[in-house]
Amino acid sequence: MPRIRRLPVTLINRIAAGEVVERPAAALKELVENAIDSGATRIAVSIAEGGLSRIEVTDDGCGMSAEEMELALERHATSKLPDEAIELVATLGFRGEALPSIASVARLTLQSRVRGEDQGWKRVVDHGVLAEEGPAALPPGTRVRVEQLFAKIPARRKFLRSERSEYAACLDVVRRLAMARPDVAFSLEHNGRRVFAVQGGETAEERVAQLVARELAGNAVLLDMERPVQSGTMRLSGVAGLPTFNRGVADHQYLFVNGRPVKDRLLVGAVRGAYADMLARDRHAVLALFLDLPPEDVDVNVHPAKTEVRFRDSAGVRGFIVSGLRQALSTGDQRSAQAPDASAMAKWQQEPLAAPMRDEPSPALRSIFAGRDWTAPSQRPAIGRVSEAGQAWRAFEADAMSTPEAAPMGRAEAAEDLPDEAVDYPLGIARGQVANTYIVAEAADGLVLVDQHAAHERLVLERLRAAGAGEKVAASQALLIPEVVEMDEPACDRLEENAAKFAELGLSIERFGPNAMLVRAMPGVLGKADPHALLQDLADDLALNGDALLLDEKIEHVLATMACHGSVRAGRTLSVAEMNALLREMERTPRSGQCNHGRPTWVKLSMAEVEKLFGRH
Repeated sequence: MPRIRRLPVTLINRIAAGEVVERPAAALKELVENAIDSGATRIAVSIAEGGLSRIEVTDDGCGMSAEEMELALERHATSKLPDEAIELVATLGFRGEALPSIASVARLTLQSRVRGEDQGWKRVVDHGVLAEEGPAALPPGTRVRVEQLFAKIPARRKFLRSERSEYAACLDVVRRLAMARPDVAFSLEHNGRRVFAVQGGETAEERVAQLVARELAGNAVLLDMERPVQSGTMRLSGVAGLPTFNRGVADHQYLFVNGRPVKDRLLVGAVRGAYADMLARDRHAVLALFLDLPPEDVDVNVHPAKTEVRFRDSAGVRGFIVSGLRQALSTGDQRSAQAPDASAMAKWQQEPLAAPMRDEPSPALRSIFAGRDWTAPSQRPAIGRVSEAGQAWRAFEADAMSTPEAAPMGRAEAAEDLPDEAVDYPLGIARGQVANTYIVAEAADGLVLVDQHAAHERLVLERLRAAGAGEKVAASQALLIPEVVEMDEPACDRLEENAAKFAELGLSIERFGPNAMLVRAMPGVLGKADPHALLQDLADDLALNGDALLLDEKIEHVLATMACHGSVRAGRTLSVAEMNALLREMERTPRSGQCNHGRPTWVKLSMAEVEKLFGRH
């Protein structure tokens, strides 16, 4: 048997580098976090070839003396732990091996000057070997340059991705850290080109809008809420995009815990649960959430790169985020997309001047006017009274699921019969129906187009949810023959611990031996759902997140499906009274600006935009 021996220091550092420095973005993250922890107010980042050839970070922080620089390049030497209370660390990082690990796999030049000193000091370490040291001229602060990353470890370098991919990872790192500290000015250059620069002293909302998307400021709601916990206060703040402002991938979700950027599965799951009934499954919300809680309630040392955390009360944290997001989104009320889609507006083109009119109308004109009813409309009663509109709408809803009969498109009533107080209604007064699908309404400040199916789908869902919220215990359906679901023992233990909560949601289960659960009743809204699949999903969710919100999400999904099938379909003719009743109910219903799949239910063209279409501006 080979004898046990001590590894050389250079090899130890390279092994540590495998945990800390897996790619250029990882090294950049460590350097920028050090700059933030130094108290810097300005941080400048410059990289070349995606960080493969050069990474440079310059800050105006406290700086280091020559003796401190020597210690900083030794393993497990740090200024970020004043005592042994490792669980109470308040800085972004304290991995003492970060700098020596980087220096062991690259050429690292460290220059620093303490504020008030006449000159600074420089120390150069080339792949673990001290190459140079001496005085250096630079302003107060620190400058770190990393070059030739993995140059002497070809096995590691060949597994790096392309320059474009590595640059994207570096950009994401700097962007997240810049969001975490809006009080610090950041700039980023790549191959000599300025990528972005933000000034310090901004609010979190301003910083997020600058770094994510300018349009986010007008398509989001702000969060700022607190909840007392045993050891202090838990606070959730940030910016949450409206469901209509979504993306096809989840890379625009920025999550922070005590100022630290994280990519935690529990937090991602909480966001998905909050948006469950407002987004399609293949769409993702755009947001930046800042969660602050006492240090003793969160463990940041469960991942080498500190991108994942562990909470003492994970169920409470997840519930706080879900309820906080839903509450904030409900304050958006009827807000929809803030402006019509630009590409759709571009479809409006000025038509060329027509040829002189002949005695016989052209084929184009014949197609336009064919089938039009030019007779005077019959006199109808006024629809300004809400009671009559409500009665018409209720009568129509009762017949919403019947087969639509062929009928002409809805037309506006006679002008003298329509209410003219559009100023009192945010969504205006209905003037007609296009393609039996879209309601055209006139508001005081513009033209409103409403998707009748999407709008009514949201109204039905909110009605179903409100009816369920009024009951202390959700309705359940007892099974004629209880189902026995066999599972492993830990899964059964987790389900048994939460049996009381499941009972409130209409799911009645009990232990049936060490490796089985007995299902006596299912939630009524789940209908003929498979008890085996449901319990397995719940057990998996408990193992992952520690709290079963998945059942709530399943119920919400079923309610959304019921609302979709029970709402007014596109292609149905509505009377103007029914259209106005729909608009009035939308104005009273939270989240009516988007349907259950995240699409807008209405858009508005301002009068200025309408006038532009006709060349009046």
